[in-house]
Amino acid sequence: MIKAVSFDFYNTLVRFWPPLEEIQQAACHKLGLTVSEQSITHGYAVADVLFNRENEDRPLSQRTDKERLEFFGRYEQLILETAGVPVSLDLAQKVWNMAMAVPKDFVLFPDAVPALEYLRESGYKVGIITNLRRNLDELCQRSGLTPYLDFAVGSQEVGIEKPHPEIFKAALNHAKVIPEECLHVGDQIRSDVKGAQGVGMRAVLIDRSGFGANGVDCPTISSLSELGDFMDGIV
Repeated sequence: MIKAVSFDFYNTLVRFWPPLEEIQQAACHKLGLTVSEQSITHGYAVADVLFNRENEDRPLSQRTDKERLEFFGRYEQLILETAGVPVSLDLAQKVWNMAMAVPKDFVLFPDAVPALEYLRESGYKVGIITNLRRNLDELCQRSGLTPYLDFAVGSQEVGIEKPHPEIFKAALNHAKVIPEECLHVGDQIRSDVKGAQGVGMRAVLIDRSGFGANGVDCPTISSLSELGDFMDGIV
């Protein structure tokens, strides 16, 4: 029986504002590149697989500034290549640097609060498991999530990132449930779904873009508004 539900933070409960696709498109335009926001969304879905694989092998937080710049150049290059705009590594790094220089903040997806309210009212414990190395209390407070959470676990606190088992085990300890009693919801197959399943938790992939679930053998939703029906089907 499910007693707790944990969520990934970025691209599951919150997104950047202004949207990254809009920022990327504007940066490309300034450099003479034409690309659609939808194509950039597809590019992110593909490039995030690279991001999670490399971050699992060697966390970006442990790399030098030069190594991170080189990685994000390749990351941006893959975004644009997938979007139909192949560019050199040097040009990709310029696009990335321009996009990252734009001030942005986290905002909740419109379906986040209704889903969290439903879960809390239904008696589930609700929490977050994130790889963001930020002050999690401050992030949750600023984004408006704090009133809906029973626990929050981040890689900064645990010292390890998803899909490593220890970060999921830390969340289970905070929630005071065993793995079989917890469902994890996230947007990444490797770090969220496989990581949660690796410790015995249930997992569901949220694929907001429609580009991330090809060939995936796990429950998938496109919006948190579908979570209530999904929960009714597994309890």
